[in-house]
Amino acid sequence: MKTLIELLRLMRPHQWVKNGFVFTGLLFGHAWHDTLLVERVIVVAIAFSLVSSCIYIINDIFDREQDRYHPKKQNRPLAAGTVMVGTAVALAAILAITALALAYWVSVMAFWIIAGYAVMNLAYSFQFKHVVILDVFIIAAGFMLRILIGTLGVEILPSQWLLLCGLMVTLFLGFAKRRAEIIALTEDKASHRRVLEHYSPVLLDHMIVVTATGLIMSYSLYTMNPDTIRIHDTANLIYTVPFVMYGVFRYIYLLHHQTGGGDPSRDLARDPHILGVVGGWLVVTIWLIS
Repeated sequence: MKTLIELLRLMRPHQWVKNGFVFTGLLFGHAWHDTLLVERVIVVAIAFSLVSSCIYIINDIFDREQDRYHPKKQNRPLAAGTVMVGTAVALAAILAITALALAYWVSVMAFWIIAGYAVMNLAYSFQFKHVVILDVFIIAAGFMLRILIGTLGVEILPSQWLLLCGLMVTLFLGFAKRRAEIIALTEDKASHRRVLEHYSPVLLDHMIVVTATGLIMSYSLYTMNPDTIRIHDTANLIYTVPFVMYGVFRYIYLLHHQTGGGDPSRDLARDPHILGVVGGWLVVTIWLIS
């Protein structure tokens, strides 16, 4: 039983909340009434959850030595030695095969998006995670692929505004994550993640400001866009902008004053303000566009 719990921890199921991005196309494409389409989106969301767990395991295999120096990550199963490397490799292979099979069942496009995500993240693990700025863009690209598998992967045409807003929010979260890592590792930060040598708090604060501004502005313009008003048959989405602004400002507050921001999934689940504002935004948005 203890081994199964450790394997589940290795898969990081709490991170599956990130795959909520898969459902964006379903929500903003007014496709939630199509039962077959909803089923296909749920299947690709499961496939993405499994492949992302596979990537987390691979990352943990290669990062286990560095993680032992991290104040929190040293308790991960591989870093702590509670799961053997061979067992982790076998689990990663099973997850990858299952994810690809599920994606192929939905569509060939979904299969290639899952495969592309896996290849991109393997390249990240071996090389690109050490390249400053590019490392964050690859993390953002992973979220963009989540949006694409929930749109193109199930034959929903993605909105350009949707993709732009998705890019801004994922870059914001990526740079905030790097900032949180620097805060957590005040000494010998490079012993955990080599790329942190090239980041400084001031540089990351500038990038967070730029991406946070881009996120708020792009979402605000999206709500006022004539095509958005026509598709959703409402001009009232502008009233959801305060939810987005509050969420962004709260996240920055957590980053600087509550040592948060390093794990968006945990912050979403643990901070009542973030949880409330996301829930409020979702309820109001669905109410307005239904």
